[in-house]
Amino acid sequence: MDPTPLPLIHELSTPGRRGVLPPSAPEEERRAARESLPEHLRRREPAALPEVSELEAVRHFTRLSQRNYSIDGQFYPLGSCTMKYNPRLNEKIAAMPAFQGLHPRQEEADIQGILRVYHDLQEALKPVLGLEEVTLAPAAGAQGEFTGMSIIKAYHEDHGTGRDEVLVPDAAHGTNPATAVLAGFKVREVKSGQDGRIDLDSLRENLNGKTAGIMLTNPNTCGLFEKDIVEVARLVHEAGGLLYYDGANLNAIAGRARPGDMGFDVVHINLHKTFSTPHGGGGPGAGPVAVSARLTPYLPAPHVIRSDGGRYSFLTPEKTIGKLLGFHGNAGVILRAMAYTLSQGGEGLRSVADHATLNANYVLSRLPEVFERPFGDLCKHEAIVTVRKAQKEKGIKAFDVAKRLLDLGFHAPTIYFPLLVPECFLIEPTETESKETLDRFLAAMEQIAREMDEDPESLRSAPVSLPTGRLDEASAARELNVCCRI
Repeated sequence: MDPTPLPLIHELSTPGRRGVLPPSAPEEERRAARESLPEHLRRREPAALPEVSELEAVRHFTRLSQRNYSIDGQFYPLGSCTMKYNPRLNEKIAAMPAFQGLHPRQEEADIQGILRVYHDLQEALKPVLGLEEVTLAPAAGAQGEFTGMSIIKAYHEDHGTGRDEVLVPDAAHGTNPATAVLAGFKVREVKSGQDGRIDLDSLRENLNGKTAGIMLTNPNTCGLFEKDIVEVARLVHEAGGLLYYDGANLNAIAGRARPGDMGFDVVHINLHKTFSTPHGGGGPGAGPVAVSARLTPYLPAPHVIRSDGGRYSFLTPEKTIGKLLGFHGNAGVILRAMAYTLSQGGEGLRSVADHATLNANYVLSRLPEVFERPFGDLCKHEAIVTVRKAQKEKGIKAFDVAKRLLDLGFHAPTIYFPLLVPECFLIEPTETESKETLDRFLAAMEQIAREMDEDPESLRSAPVSLPTGRLDEASAARELNVCCRI
């Protein structure tokens, strides 16, 4: 990447230059338009807009786009977020005029096509998750979490259990405890064992008459399958609680194992992760929620159903937790996910999980020894390694390695997460990357391992090949300033 800073578009401006020359309205129309505006809304001076030709504008924004890092250009080994390639077929389906021209306020009779897509995806997800019913209403993964926990809250209130505590493993996604609190619960932390999995003794110690449920994912945030999940489910159910499944890591088991069979009562999944829709930068997203039979009355409204006559319509469940947003889910993401599901065929999702796990274990097995494996030699779809030894002996941090990867042409994996592993990386190759791509990434990691011994300063000063060097990211987050004043 060219490290030369690009000028702002205002700096390319030349007074009087135009890209478009719209026809001028008659003076009478312009005067009427001006007079129709209240005095306090009228400009005192022209807007400070850049004055450039169309060609200059096109070239400027093309150059900017070429400085972005995207899945179309490079490998994204970003753990826990499943930053994988999204087939263009899905984009074409979502862009079809018959779908794009719809409006959410149209009558049910006019939107039977999109309602069928919703219903078909609900039905397609049921056998994948092993649960009774699915809602597509949540418009994001975090909202899916909140929906699931709100359903658990409604269930306990309806049955008068008085339970108001939720157990959360120490390796859980950060949104889990936040969601539990937002839904009105108190949080109790469950410790992980030395093997990176939930500690059953800690679980038993935290279970009590106030336990409403537990939030966890499987595989967990350490990239490991919770081998004791059936026992976890038994203990929580016997204590009177429910099991909530965070579906962030479904990419590792889809078609191979079902959360419902493990004993989970509520599952949220991220269509924008496992089911291949655009992800990153905050959206768009979708977070469907599946529930067991006893929780179906509490699903959010509206819920899409199909009558015996083949008509699709919205239904308000008997004891619904209510509406989550103005309309119903994120239609664009749902369309993409349905296209992806259909294109996979009968064994497609199983192949996704198999290749995601294969790629992660290939990377884990080939990384240089300086990248230590805290939980053994096998993982699921994401691999955790740490440079804590290098940090102690040479002062090299995970942050330094991540910045050096940028110089070598790779986006950094997730770093410093999960929090229970110091100086760690969470590497998720996904199923869409080839062996050749993984080998190039491994070659970069091998070069960094050599530089730790031969030229550690090259890591501490990285990146040096980008338009900006190492930024003060803490101050940038605390003192956000996104205004450009010319």
